Amino acid sequence: MTAVEGQTHIRRIYPLDPRELREEQMAVAFAMTSRRPEPFDQIAREVTEEKAADFHERWVLNYGHSSVAEHAILHMAVENISRLACDDLEDNRLASYTEQSTRYQVLEPGHYYTPPELEGHPIKSIFVSACDHLFQTYTHMVAELRTYLPKEMPRKDKERDSAYNLRIRRTAVDSCRFVLPASTLTNVGVTINARSLEHAIRKFLSSDLQEEREIGQELKERGQQITPTLIKYADFNAYLASTRKAQKHEVQNWRGSEKGQRSNNEIRLVHWDSQAEEKLAAAFLYRFSDIPYTGIWSRVCQMDRGERERLIDQMLHRLGPHDTPVREMETVDYTFDMVMDYGAYREFKRHRMQTYIAQPLTVEMGYVIPPLIERAGLKGQFEHAMRTVEAAFHRVAEKFPRQREYLVTHAHRRRVLSKMNLRECYHLFKLRTQPTAHFTLQEMARRSLALVEEKHPLLFRYLQLRSESGNQDVSGSS
Repeated sequence: MTAVEGQTHIRRIYPLDPRELREEQMAVAFAMTSRRPEPFDQIAREVTEEKAADFHERWVLNYGHSSVAEHAILHMAVENISRLACDDLEDNRLASYTEQSTRYQVLEPGHYYTPPELEGHPIKSIFVSACDHLFQTYTHMVAELRTYLPKEMPRKDKERDSAYNLRIRRTAVDSCRFVLPASTLTNVGVTINARSLEHAIRKFLSSDLQEEREIGQELKERGQQITPTLIKYADFNAYLASTRKAQKHEVQNWRGSEKGQRSNNEIRLVHWDSQAEEKLAAAFLYRFSDIPYTGIWSRVCQMDRGERERLIDQMLHRLGPHDTPVREMETVDYTFDMVMDYGAYREFKRHRMQTYIAQPLTVEMGYVIPPLIERAGLKGQFEHAMRTVEAAFHRVAEKFPRQREYLVTHAHRRRVLSKMNLRECYHLFKLRTQPTAHFTLQEMARRSLALVEEKHPLLFRYLQLRSESGNQDVSGSS
């Protein structure tokens, strides 16, 4: 780049090389720009590992400038943890995760975690026997479906053997994985900054599951090899542990009187904005206005509906199938009480910009049976596996109420409270109603969309969903 005549400040955009600097040094180089005028690379050359440690001890740990830790990025490979523990790890919003998929891989027998709390107790044999039975059922059903599916899925023209066999296997596994328990082992790659990792470690070290406490300790030890200073004070958090304990105690106090109010209704819209159109129109006008929000709100509330509709149309009618909606849509919220199978939940929770609160895994809410399992005549085997694991669940619950959750299968239903804004609704419903989405999650997304469309048809008029062919976009729900 050449300098413009008379210009002394030339734009530079460049990476700091992680091969030359440790993560803590890079974090300091970025942090120091608030007090030093030199270029980043010049600052970085002066930051030794010792200086970085001293800086973080003083400013991050002593004075609480925790945002500096966000510049230190760690890539953690986490292997052979239970799905139950993986759920809690992935519950940390500000990170990126890629997990081993049961949709594309066939798992071997015995690929599950046995909680150490059961060691030396007769209950352990019940737990192990139930998990072994689930994996045996899984293995047998995969083989049966791979034999059955060619009747339903003929080979496409010019489709190679390898591609056809992969398609058959993937379809078989997609339904058979419903019998896998939450104890199933998984691998997950995590990209996370030091500030978020510290929070994750605290949560795990404060868990009531031994597996999670052990994972928390390992994350801390391995993480300190990369950022020795920034996470060294991550420890057990009394607030988290005592609050969870108080929640359980309060629920036990009134649970008995509420039993008659339990419901397995799959989707309920429990809260929504009665003035959603007004909020959206006001937010639309606010960005380029110069008057306080209260003044804009007053004017919007005096508009007739036609004028508000015109403003909303101006905001959304240009939205294309691959565009991200504007942030103004985050001013409108919806809260759902959902019942979904555990397999669907594990994909649903990937939408971490929403707020979701899941109730404990249980077998009390029943389970789903994949349609392919029924068509292939495997329903009896599937239901036998469910009865087997449910009996084991109740036996384990007598002595180990928390550890019983490891036995819950991906077919069993759980209840989840979800609050998402209109912008996230557009993203989630568009993605999860596609033909390639998890089939039970597709149905949940379509039902949820129908509920919000009923309340605010104008706001969802512009949402473009994938057609069944997957090649076109269609407006509205199907």
